[in-house]
Amino acid sequence: MITIREYSSSDLSAVIALWEACGLVVPQNSPERDIQRKLQVDADLFLVGVKAEQVVASVMGGYEGHRGWINYLAVHPQEQGSGFGRQMMNAVEERLLGKGCPKINLQIRTTNSAVRAFYQSLGYSVDEVVSMGKRLELD
Repeated sequence: MITIREYSSSDLSAVIALWEACGLVVPQNSPERDIQRKLQVDADLFLVGVKAEQVVASVMGGYEGHRGWINYLAVHPQEQGSGFGRQMMNAVEERLLGKGCPKINLQIRTTNSAVRAFYQSLGYSVDEVVSMGKRLELD
């Protein structure tokens, strides 16, 4: 069982270590800057899961009035398969629904079939769209 709560500044190093352990940190994104940016918008949608006083899970949700987004869902590799990912998703979905969010989008790497299966087990499906992006700031 985990306790899910909002991110606190004292969680910084533990969250970054979690993301690194889960392979979520990539060269083009500074995790520190991503966290700073998130704290400026809907900080209440940045959640951590804590077990025995250790951060073992995280999720960032976002909502801009049209669609919700999920980023940085992470469960420590030693805790994967425990149901913590499902608990984190339920918590952020509940908060997004409370804000009036009608639909959630998320992106996963095409090579990550295990994560794709996980999201499908939660009711997510592949949208027939092309995901595009443009970097406005270099980290």
